[in-house]
Amino acid sequence: MSNSNEKPRNALYEERVSQAKIVRKIVFFCVIGLFIIGTIVLISSYFYISNALGPVNEENPQEIEVTIPIGSTANQIGTILEDEGLIRSGTLFRYYVRYQNESGFQAGDYSLSTGMTMDQLIAELKDGRVVQDPELVFTVPEGRWLVDVAEIIASETGHSHEEVMDVLTDREYIEGLIDQYSMLTDDILNEQIRYPLEGYLFPARYDFMVEKPSIEEVVEAMLDRTQVVVDTLATDLEDSEYTIHEIMTLASIIEREAQTSEDRYLISGVLYNRLDRGMMLQVDPTVSYALNEHRYMTTYADLDIDSPYNTYRYEGIPIGPIASPGEDSIQAALRPEKTNYLYFYARFNGEVIYNETYEKHNETHQMYRNEWVEGQAGEEE
Repeated sequence: MSNSNEKPRNALYEERVSQAKIVRKIVFFCVIGLFIIGTIVLISSYFYISNALGPVNEENPQEIEVTIPIGSTANQIGTILEDEGLIRSGTLFRYYVRYQNESGFQAGDYSLSTGMTMDQLIAELKDGRVVQDPELVFTVPEGRWLVDVAEIIASETGHSHEEVMDVLTDREYIEGLIDQYSMLTDDILNEQIRYPLEGYLFPARYDFMVEKPSIEEVVEAMLDRTQVVVDTLATDLEDSEYTIHEIMTLASIIEREAQTSEDRYLISGVLYNRLDRGMMLQVDPTVSYALNEHRYMTTYADLDIDSPYNTYRYEGIPIGPIASPGEDSIQAALRPEKTNYLYFYARFNGEVIYNETYEKHNETHQMYRNEWVEGQAGEEE
């Protein structure tokens, strides 16, 4: 009886051993297969990148005349070089420039060769000769509302303010821009947002080779500059818990509140601390924007306005930016200074005082609140 029972057991054991061997072989060959595929992909990628970084035609190089316009971004330069047949990929050029942290490209006329590597082309593009002086130069300061930026564009280009605003609020045009710029998302199409492009028109000096560029040319030149800044902060954005639209909104608040670089990062830290604790941000510039009036100082009555921009009434980050932030403010919004501060008070003279408790903050407020009243009265005289 016992012998007959052992045979089935032995057979079952051997069958399981056999199956285990088969499974191990399958796993082994799968691992080998994946390793081989991975190796092929890595080798292929290496040769592709090496080839793309190398000369387009080293054996029979051809000299090509190229003009790089004033204000060209790395993306635009890459497109020009690719169109002229000097590099294989404008996209790779842009990423390579970012990876190498290259900058300082000069506008000008160049005689470039298809026998040059990408590194050689980059070096050459840093030593250009300006083709001609720009016909139009103007500067947009940091922290301006979109309507104020539109006024600057209008006064400098000869277009009317109404024409500029028509372009800046044209939904079809804006939807096209969303397809063109990765930083622009459908968030800006929210019907409660006052102006979709608020906060995205970069404050800087702009040079144009024509006396009266089109409104679209100006707008896209400004968006190009913002996209360049956003691209340089790509790693920070990937690590952030907030969307690009939320970061631009925080940056706009920081820009309106801070006067120094140090304060931008400290104020950013306060905003993050309040958000982490579920506290309202309670920043005055959002109230002014909600009121659609440039207020020197806000009153208690102002704080009651029912608007998604009003951070005294609604928790979290407002629905959208309230001004055009500069690069330092955008960076500060992504790299807040780590402190225990929950409150800050900006004095009339520009000094910002930080506190960890409401009691201390209230003492500071009571101590310096008359500065703003007296300062406003003095400027009105």
